[in-house]
Amino acid sequence: MDKAVGLARQAYAHQVVLLLLSCFALTNVVVNAQTPAGSEFISIDCGLAEASDYIDDKIGNLLYQPDAGFLEAGSGISYSIEQGYIKNSTSLDKQLWTLRSFPNGSRNCYNLSSAQAKGKRVLVRASFLYGNYDGKNEIPSFDLHLGVEVWDRVQFQGPFDWVIKEMVHVPPSNLLHVCVVNTGQGTPFISALELRPMNDVAYATNASAGKNESLLLFERYNYGDQSVIRYPDDVRDRLWNPYPAPPNGNFISLSAIPPSPDQGIPQNEFEVPSKVMETAISVKTGLKQFFLKFDPVNFTTPYYVYIHFAEITRLPQNQTRVFNILMNNKSWYEEPVSPTYWITDTIFMTRPAFNSEWKIQFVETGSSTLPPLINAAEIYAVKRFVKSQTRENDVQAMVNIKSSYKLKRENWVGDPCLPEAYVWEGLHCSYNDNDPPIITHLNLSASGLSGNISLSISNLISLEYLDLSNNSLIGQVPNFLSQLPSLKVLNLTGNQFSGPIPRELIERAKNGLTLRIEGYEATCGPNNCDDKTTSSKKFIVPMVVLVIITFILLTALLLLWRQKRKKNQEIVRLGARSDRKDGFNVESKNKSFTYSEILNITENFKRVLGKGGFGTVYHGCLGNRQVAVKVLSQSSVQGYHEFQTEAELLTRVHHRNLTSLVGYCYEDINTALVYEFMANGNLRDVLSGRTSHVLSWIERLQIAMDSAQGLDYLHNGCKPPIIHRDVKTTNILLNEKLQAKIADFGLSRAFTVEENSYVSTKVVGTPGYLDPEYFESRRLTEKSDVFSFGIVILELISGRLPVILNDKKPHIIQWVNFFIETGDIRKIIDPKLKEEFEVDSVWKALELAMDCVSPTSIKRPNMDYVVTKLKECLSAEKMRREGNDEVFYSEEVIELMPIAPDNSIIGPR
Repeated sequence: MDKAVGLARQAYAHQVVLLLLSCFALTNVVVNAQTPAGSEFISIDCGLAEASDYIDDKIGNLLYQPDAGFLEAGSGISYSIEQGYIKNSTSLDKQLWTLRSFPNGSRNCYNLSSAQAKGKRVLVRASFLYGNYDGKNEIPSFDLHLGVEVWDRVQFQGPFDWVIKEMVHVPPSNLLHVCVVNTGQGTPFISALELRPMNDVAYATNASAGKNESLLLFERYNYGDQSVIRYPDDVRDRLWNPYPAPPNGNFISLSAIPPSPDQGIPQNEFEVPSKVMETAISVKTGLKQFFLKFDPVNFTTPYYVYIHFAEITRLPQNQTRVFNILMNNKSWYEEPVSPTYWITDTIFMTRPAFNSEWKIQFVETGSSTLPPLINAAEIYAVKRFVKSQTRENDVQAMVNIKSSYKLKRENWVGDPCLPEAYVWEGLHCSYNDNDPPIITHLNLSASGLSGNISLSISNLISLEYLDLSNNSLIGQVPNFLSQLPSLKVLNLTGNQFSGPIPRELIERAKNGLTLRIEGYEATCGPNNCDDKTTSSKKFIVPMVVLVIITFILLTALLLLWRQKRKKNQEIVRLGARSDRKDGFNVESKNKSFTYSEILNITENFKRVLGKGGFGTVYHGCLGNRQVAVKVLSQSSVQGYHEFQTEAELLTRVHHRNLTSLVGYCYEDINTALVYEFMANGNLRDVLSGRTSHVLSWIERLQIAMDSAQGLDYLHNGCKPPIIHRDVKTTNILLNEKLQAKIADFGLSRAFTVEENSYVSTKVVGTPGYLDPEYFESRRLTEKSDVFSFGIVILELISGRLPVILNDKKPHIIQWVNFFIETGDIRKIIDPKLKEEFEVDSVWKALELAMDCVSPTSIKRPNMDYVVTKLKECLSAEKMRREGNDEVFYSEEVIELMPIAPDNSIIGPR
């Protein structure tokens, strides 16, 4: 197959992805990969004695180094595994003979940072073999971190289980840390750590919504072979595990017949080794199909699958090998596959998918004379990294400060600000959604610092608080401290500085900078001091400060008194008789109603639609048009403010998924708002069965998407952005066509970019929907709405209330998590749906909801991403309804391999 055909097939597959939500693309583009030089590999034998590096002739003469140069001096303890196991296992790789154990510190990190790492795809591999190194025969369990997030959990089945964790990753910066974290279940350790540069063209992922998708190895199989294949056969040093033909008589192994001696199979961009592709597995003649099957670790985890094919025997003209690829009896790749002789073809997923069960079938077509084959397969779980590492300049500054002062602090390893539970002692950081954290506070008081103030501090450009007090710093106070633009407090007390303070720093102190240098006598240089005595200064300066503070306090008290008086006057004015409209700011383009017209519209408030803290909502008719009339209770002061907020907001925002304002009434003490009428009431009532209509799954998805679009408009379509602050199913109304619209904007809040993407505000909202991070920090962002909307999606899936008052049942998040962990996912789905749904679209919606309700806002997606994912779920469900899924026949099916339900490689090889 030539290059043009390969590219055409790939382009066609992308069209299939867009039109049919197929997952695959086919490529056989031949590239000339170059073997990476040994210097491009990082190969670390952990626990190896210093100056004991060695060449491993079993692995292509790769150089393995001791780990001392990659972690903090003095970190961990070197051990060897039981000697008897080394002697009795001739196949055990040398780098597993030793390990480094970390009995001290909750987190210990290796630094693999490189000036060439940023944006480059790399393979990172960590190996672990306990080997009863400590003689305790107590198998530990601990976490492994990559960068600032959890990579995976390290667990063992026995003392001599060899566990490998491998990931294909694109570092977002030149900083790359691998850390082992103590979780209280034994002492963490590591045996080997390896980093390999990858081909940037291969293994591309579908990263979106600020999420960096990495690939966590689940399995990588070489079919028909008996040995592990890695470097130098694989130029990227991937480990291809053997999977010979099962001895059940159904499968046969195929070996290569090359077109000429010593000619290897050309590689495509995935660079699958020729030695891997020269063997394959098929089924005996007469069997039409086989399948590979695996059960995911977590039903909500998406996976990528890569399947590699090559015809390795030259077929006679009267023979053909053509087969279809299906997943769970449904078409997975659009066109039949016919492997090309001595060319590698790769079918791979262009976007991840998740299923409760994976059963990939290879089915011979009617025109084929030979059964399907498979040469190799790779399966990866998606690992999404949503947190940004600390700003790179800040990290480098802290590394330099640590080095220049030879600071030894137990938790000063890895990223300074993340994870938040491991922030470096003495630092405070600012976290702003998906932006990199920045260092704002540095406290090195009484840290034994000596010498001059480090120039590296000047690179902490967002520093607001710097405390260098009670050290042994000398020399002149440097001028660069005055150039830190955000600095508010500088404490230099208790050092041995000499020379004058820079004039610029004194000027900053006069203009708001708090400068503390008590005990430093040389505060004045030439021309910087007047002729008054020191004792005069000691008297005058405190007096001036006292006068200024007294003036500020009196001014603040006066302003508070005036504000309270004005507020009381406003409340009195609400109850007074007045025909003026200036107390109720609604644009004139909205229709104004008299109170008598409101009485007429509602037939003297005949039919009540609902009640709230603000007052009552009544049904009304405006000619032939039905409306809803919200009448403010005259006793509600807080309700008035919410009432006015809603009115003002609805006069300037307009969207098909937001309830629209028809008009208002403000006459004497009577206030009302007139809205469009929503015939099907609120979503909560419909889900609870208070209406006769049972929402189908496709209707629920449409309602979710409508609501998401309304919130997305508030967050991204309004300037300044608007946060609803009370998203819940009772505030989602449905019209006669079940179109959803967001309602009740009384608690909404607009904020500007100048407010640093969040506002500090009094916590408001509804229990069960309230963002826990907002509740604790009082920092309001759009992600607070995203959390609440995640609860709404969980309600749509389950039909269950978030919380049930006076009941011991858990919150809906804990309830859903319980069934996810136990694997009993179907118990989450509302039984009223009666199995009439597409399982994949439910799982995708569930995954999206769980992303939205992450405890930390930085892990939550934005609303535009939520809209995109809901559209995908809705499209899949519509296709199912329209019957577009093609189902193939199923004859005798042979299972090729059950894959272990973890991503570890167990046992010595």
